[in-house]
Amino acid sequence: MPLTDAPPKWADYPDKEVTTIQNPNIHDAEAQQLSPQTLALAVLGWVLEDGERAERYLDLTGLDADSLRGGLNDPTVLASVFDFLANHEPDLIRAAEALAVTPEELIAARQELTS
Repeated sequence: MPLTDAPPKWADYPDKEVTTIQNPNIHDAEAQQLSPQTLALAVLGWVLEDGERAERYLDLTGLDADSLRGGLNDPTVLASVFDFLANHEPDLIRAAEALAVTPEELIAARQELTS
């Protein structure tokens, strides 16, 4: 393998096996799913990591940085990030891919948060 400044990729090691590590205290695959609140925070992080997307989210929701910070425990504020994605399918799909969930799981989490 040539020496470069780039970090190695898994493709550089075709003979290596990838191992998934799971919490040994959780034996049920369903229990390993993220809670709707945790998923909302992960989605929020994804939304805010892009400046233009973050600005669009804040503009469309009417939130500002202080109200967003203050509402991180508020189901309505958390649900707003799912609504934001649901209203722009390309972002919904990209967020799902980035978080290794399905778009349907994101929508279901929103419904669970507000029920």
